[in-house]
Amino acid sequence: MTGRRDPVEEASDGSQDLYDVATWEERTLVDRAAALIWRVVAGSARLAVVLFAFLLLLGIGGFAALTDPQTGLLTVLSAIPAIGLAAYVYSTDVTSSEPLSLLVATFLLGVLTANFAAVLNTVLQPYFRVLGFLGSALFFFLVVGPVEETVKLLAVRLYAYTDTRFDAVLDGTVYGAMAGLGFAVIENALYITRQLPNQGLDLGLGLIGAGGGITAVRALAGPGHVIYSAIAGYYLGLAKFNPGKRGPIVVKGILLASFVHATYNTTVGIGTAAISIATGFTGLAPYLVYVIIYDGIFGLFLLRKIRRYRDSYKQAHAPKTTESDFDSELTEFE
Repeated sequence: MTGRRDPVEEASDGSQDLYDVATWEERTLVDRAAALIWRVVAGSARLAVVLFAFLLLLGIGGFAALTDPQTGLLTVLSAIPAIGLAAYVYSTDVTSSEPLSLLVATFLLGVLTANFAAVLNTVLQPYFRVLGFLGSALFFFLVVGPVEETVKLLAVRLYAYTDTRFDAVLDGTVYGAMAGLGFAVIENALYITRQLPNQGLDLGLGLIGAGGGITAVRALAGPGHVIYSAIAGYYLGLAKFNPGKRGPIVVKGILLASFVHATYNTTVGIGTAAISIATGFTGLAPYLVYVIIYDGIFGLFLLRKIRRYRDSYKQAHAPKTTESDFDSELTEFE
């Protein structure tokens, strides 16, 4: 809706029945049939997207990764920092607590829609690889960033966005963070599955020794997904309450999130090496330092947007001071 009205409705004093002239609601049998068909078609489209994503999850082995006890344990461990960050974003919602059903649904949709990105990234990467570092940078900025941030927003758009309980701009940040968490979990699971040695390891020191390294790396990568999609989610929430500018606002959110995401992917190797040379750190330490610095910078950017919204919300809901209040105070000094 854009808020505009037909000239007939705008000039009417409300006494005319403008049904099927300038206004419309469900009155007749045909009206109700049309509304039912629309709901079925719209619901079927969303269901088709979810079903297709689920089939992709099966096709690339993601479901097996989530059901294997060893991989599952390492995946949970790798997701702890991202879970903590998503929980913090959830706690910053000053308007109202988001329902668990929507949070869980968005998380699961984040798991499913991640498979679109996995397929597109795999198909398109060879075309960029021949260009070396420049090709990698172009791949991150033109494919990985935009595709991954778009599919994470799709996870929010498919369900939570259309729910009436999505009733504030800041809700977009919360659901964006949950979609990012779902994306991070399945991505971690797939990475761990591919790199964990294919041997019989029990849930003990053998498993920890074989998978501890990749688990630690994925644990550091996970919070980034939450930050990127929370930024894009904020703008999705802003778009919902500015329908006349919805498209540009959503695109702005994806552009910002994609840029931050792609810049991380492009610079993480160089930055880690530079920190290692400058500090003498080895192993995982320089990577940890780089992630803390990078995620800290853009985490603060996200927190500033959240804080600005929270301050505006509190200011808008503060008790209003009327002119009579000032008059009564002045009389005390007369």
